[in-house]
Amino acid sequence: MLLSVEKLSKKYKNHLAVNELTLNIEDRQCIALLGPNGSGKTTTLSMLSGLLTPTSGKIVFQGRTSIDRQEIGFLPQYPAFFSWMTATEYLHFAGKLSHLTKRELQKKINEMLSFVGLEDAKNKKIGGFSGGMKQRLGLAQAMLHDPKLLILDEPVSALDPSGRRDVLNMMMELKNKMAILFSTHVLHDAEQVCDHIVMLKDGTVRWAGTLDALRKRNTEETFILSTEEKLENWIKSKEYIKEFILTSETSAEIKLIDASRNHLLEDCIKNNMTINRFEVKNHTLEDAYMEVVNQ
Repeated sequence: MLLSVEKLSKKYKNHLAVNELTLNIEDRQCIALLGPNGSGKTTTLSMLSGLLTPTSGKIVFQGRTSIDRQEIGFLPQYPAFFSWMTATEYLHFAGKLSHLTKRELQKKINEMLSFVGLEDAKNKKIGGFSGGMKQRLGLAQAMLHDPKLLILDEPVSALDPSGRRDVLNMMMELKNKMAILFSTHVLHDAEQVCDHIVMLKDGTVRWAGTLDALRKRNTEETFILSTEEKLENWIKSKEYIKEFILTSETSAEIKLIDASRNHLLEDCIKNNMTINRFEVKNHTLEDAYMEVVNQ
């Protein structure tokens, strides 16, 4: 086990930002910390990277209860740079802080700038970089010392679609070399890269598991019914209807008690209702995600 987190909490006066979070990360595993803004993602990553002291709980990294920052690479959501430095100068500065030798730095700086696509900008001032270029430079800095665990806070949130795709592709390649823990509020980003997701809401883990397990979590059929008639009162009169959501006065998504599909269709016909649409809804990963976070 590379990282084991047990009942990790962070409290600010009367606000509990993270509530007894438990998490395990294996070597070369990619995990997405998924949740809406304000769910505790950044606070969690700050504690795991050693930048923030937990109120309570236990963090074990490579069998030790102390966090070895030499083995962790961290990219904050909004990385800060010295605008007067060039990309090469900045990585040299960051590498010195990580105790890399001059020979190691020369090799790694060129290697990382090439990997993130900044080789042609290596001697340009960071002050003239775009947001996407700065994000790439931040990623290069986080990887410079070959960490065992790469922690990324919303690594693609500020990027345009092209930059987003590029960084996600880099993460796909990196997860074959190191463990990655990254936060996002976009389900599609997690789906593209990770093996495992942890869903946070209000500082609490609502669900954790593989994407396949999340897809299979909701096997209950939902029917889409659309008619010419108003549906609300008619649906409320049917005891075999477990729950429903009106999408309009004449359309609804319906869950049934047991196998009552035939009852629903038969009742529509008996009442001489004009059926425009009657079908089983295909559940998406987003449907499963929304069900979990809205519990």
